[in-house]
Amino acid sequence: MNKNRKLPRKVYESPRLAALELLTQVSEQDAYSNLLVKEYISKHRLSEKDGRLMTEIVYGTISRKMTLEYGLTDFVEDTSKIENWVKYLLLLSMYQMEYLDKVPVYSAIDEAVEIAKAKGNPGIGRYVNGVLRNIQRKGPRPTDEIKNKLKRLSTEISIPKWLTKKLVDDIGYDETKELGESLLLPSKASARVDTNQLSREEAIEQLEEEGIFAEKSVVSPYGIVAKKGFLAGSNLFKKGLITVQDESSMLVAPSMQIEKNHHILDACAAPGGKTVHMASFLDSEEGGKITALDIYDHKINLINENAERLGVSSVIETKKMDAREVATTFEDDTFDRILVDAPCSGLGLLRRKPDIKYSKRTEDILELQQIQSEILESVVTKVKVWGIITYSTCTITSEENKEVIDQFLEKHPNFEKIDVIGSESISKSYQDKMLQIYPHHYQTDGFFICCLRRKA
Repeated sequence: MNKNRKLPRKVYESPRLAALELLTQVSEQDAYSNLLVKEYISKHRLSEKDGRLMTEIVYGTISRKMTLEYGLTDFVEDTSKIENWVKYLLLLSMYQMEYLDKVPVYSAIDEAVEIAKAKGNPGIGRYVNGVLRNIQRKGPRPTDEIKNKLKRLSTEISIPKWLTKKLVDDIGYDETKELGESLLLPSKASARVDTNQLSREEAIEQLEEEGIFAEKSVVSPYGIVAKKGFLAGSNLFKKGLITVQDESSMLVAPSMQIEKNHHILDACAAPGGKTVHMASFLDSEEGGKITALDIYDHKINLINENAERLGVSSVIETKKMDAREVATTFEDDTFDRILVDAPCSGLGLLRRKPDIKYSKRTEDILELQQIQSEILESVVTKVKVWGIITYSTCTITSEENKEVIDQFLEKHPNFEKIDVIGSESISKSYQDKMLQIYPHHYQTDGFFICCLRRKA
């Protein structure tokens, strides 16, 4: 295979080549696509338009990888016998041919052939051309040939079979299908407005003056959702009047029923989105304070940067600490409120981080459940009587959510579940005093919140 420095400029500066190299790296190094997009746009000197196309191809190909791989099986007998980059070139080309209406099929094929010849040799170019022309004529292998209903659904929504089965067991076949299909739609950009300083209406008006169009979130009274434009590039963002945050995670701080003078422990705080939201309810002059923990220096820096930009540094103190050390570090009955936004599998983020679904295993979830329970156990005596521990995750598995809560309450009968304040407008996701948002409910991240009040 030729090195990139020998590639013709036209090929090197192609969004499809950039997408191919990124996908190959993700495949071979277990890298995360969302962390590599900017790097590859810069490396291949892509224009804004080409950068968008590359991003679309990357996320689309990863999101639909299982569907595309199955569709390829009528045309490539054994993909393990072709080089990995050739396989991904075929998959990303199929993605464009089947799902990108604005990309002419001939353009996707022709450029794939040029890339194959430049990265490989004329023989690989002819091979890629033959496979893609065959797919163009006959169409990808249809999934209705799959007899097993669960395997067919897994292939259609491109979610591994073990996870598809788990979701079907939890929420049923039809809901799982709807959830899986919703993950194939683009994610929405949302931001939280600092309503202490301006209303959502004012924020929307000011953004419109910059050519950024947004609407109110139906999930959070603090949220706005972008329809067009880049929220993080706005003047409101630079002034700290809005901060980029998913709508579902904006529900955490209000659920904690924070008063101005409260002392709060944020046990797993980075990158600080929820920390700064909680801070907006506090008053330093009345003694309001957040102790924010994380185990990594660079993540502590992120929390501090967020607090500085949003003007709430006076009520936030950061500490480098594993949340499981809280039990031996702080006095009992220290905090009015504790947030355990626990480390989790992140399966609620599949729309924005589609790679996750291919790397997680059942064992990972059970290991995380253990860590989540250990953190709750570590903080349990640190909240005052009638204080609240809020437990949240950005995942959708019952093991990491409902089961963790059930086990905690069984062990600690001096705690009770209380209503999740702020869930009134999203009743579809609320049951038994636990908020479980699935990604298809409101096209947000999947998210879980439960508030636990200490009775004695």
